[in-house]
Amino acid sequence: MSQPEIVQSVLGEEDVVTRVHLGGEDELFVTPTRTLVYRAEGLLSDESVDEFSHAAEQLSVKEGRRKAKISLDYGLDGSETFSLSTKRLDDALQPIVEGVLSAAGVTDEDGERLVQAFRFSELTFVITDARVVRHIGSAVWDEDYEAYRFADVTDLEFESGSVATTVVLTVDGRQERFKIPNEQARLVREKLARALCDYHGVGSLEEFRVQMEQAQAAAEGADTERDNTDFGAGPDPLSANPGELSDEPANATRSEDAAPAEPTQQAARNQSTGSAEAAAATGAVAEAKAAEAATTQSAAESPAAEQSSGNVAGADDLGFEGSGFESAAESEAGDTATADADYAALAAEVESLREVVEAQSEQIRHQQELVEQLIEELRRGR
Repeated sequence: MSQPEIVQSVLGEEDVVTRVHLGGEDELFVTPTRTLVYRAEGLLSDESVDEFSHAAEQLSVKEGRRKAKISLDYGLDGSETFSLSTKRLDDALQPIVEGVLSAAGVTDEDGERLVQAFRFSELTFVITDARVVRHIGSAVWDEDYEAYRFADVTDLEFESGSVATTVVLTVDGRQERFKIPNEQARLVREKLARALCDYHGVGSLEEFRVQMEQAQAAAEGADTERDNTDFGAGPDPLSANPGELSDEPANATRSEDAAPAEPTQQAARNQSTGSAEAAAATGAVAEAKAAEAATTQSAAESPAAEQSSGNVAGADDLGFEGSGFESAAESEAGDTATADADYAALAAEVESLREVVEAQSEQIRHQQELVEQLIEELRRGR
């Protein structure tokens, strides 16, 4: 996965040991000597990279409900702090602890890796593939610590209690005890026992104890010095990286465009009125035709039939001019044209309203995306 150009310019030739996703496009890059916190361009800040050296005398953590702060104290040179989301704290803290222990000379530089770091109230318990580091105090780590090399461990036991489990390490003939909460006891037991057994090249604690007993018996019966006893060569140290993050899902909410408005009831009433007038006009035409037929029949029976027939024809040719009666066809055509004009005006108004609603919906959607981005940046500790 490629790195941002600004990060590459700060790294130079140094290799990245661990890369931790902090949310959004923000990331944490850990090298053997320093930690780089990359912040992508956002609403609250420009693109930037903050650098934190691992050569610290103390490492502290303040954890809140949403935000956590990691502080590195450099003694006379002051201290530096950066913020991140609380849910990303454990993933980011593991490689930083490993870098600080390496810079302080607590761990060897020849490939010793951190297996797991545990924080229990005021107890920090760190397991590497070659030793155990214990620190008691409010800080995660400072120069007042204790380390126990696996090469010097001759036994490992766990004493269960009602609230806590006691880890008993036998180192050079003396027992070192410390308690851990029962909720984490199983994980600590698995990690510590596995690291110790892998270091000595055995498959279980029982095999480890048998190996220690055989080595002790051989040392007591041999004429050579005790430090010449061969405990066997273990396999290559394990390489354990902190757990990978899972992709924080994308939070984008979309508003649906408003549906176009339906034609109003006024248009329906206009169409209904036009239909009623057309029906009335049709009835008038029927009555006129009936009257014309009666007149024709009467003219045939009377002497003045020819004259009456001529009068009726003349009236029909005139289109009822002067009679005050309007043609049904003309009335129906006028009503239809009016209804069509009203519907066209209404359709144009609805289309205009639809465009306005769509524009407003797009603005609301954009504003919502900006608000969500702002909330996410605040949660990431910006």
